[in-house]
Amino acid sequence: MSAEQSPKIVIVDESPIRAAILEEGLREAGFTQVVHIREMQSLLARIYAVDPDIILIDLENPSRDVLEAMFQVSRAVKRPIAMFVDQSDSASIQASVEAGVSAYIVDGLKKERIKPILDLCVSRFNAFAKLQEELERTKSQLEDRKIIEKAKGILMKVKGLNEDEAYVLLRSTAMREKKKIGEIAQSIITASEMLK
Repeated sequence: MSAEQSPKIVIVDESPIRAAILEEGLREAGFTQVVHIREMQSLLARIYAVDPDIILIDLENPSRDVLEAMFQVSRAVKRPIAMFVDQSDSASIQASVEAGVSAYIVDGLKKERIKPILDLCVSRFNAFAKLQEELERTKSQLEDRKIIEKAKGILMKVKGLNEDEAYVLLRSTAMREKKKIGEIAQSIITASEMLK
């Protein structure tokens, strides 16, 4: 893996010894762009400054507050995150999943396991991101349909058209103006509300 191909990885770890184990495992696996963040203060800003492709968080025995802070980071950065902890409970595991942590590894800090864990982490993140994208697209399409239906109703009432004629008018206007039907429909709704 060349430096250009190697993803930029951030290790968040207050322990230099444990971070060195992770870093050595990453370098042995061919990852060359590795940055270690020791300070937990202003962590989000530090992560944004590095702009990593993948984040590894190592928390020996995290308190609830530390875990919650890490989960907030996970929700904010939208990157694959692998979190290593020595001990955990089902509530913490559930919270990590809800926060979008891609891999939550309990008692798994061994350098030879890092590459497969990273691969899993990135795969899970990509699968989740794809699902999120599909969900957003579906929500948008559903919203567009509602707007189009409302605009058709307005056109039918104001211009005395049937449903098909109202849709054809929307579609032809959208094509002529080089806009989406949903945009034209929204304009009709906005204009109608202004004229009430």
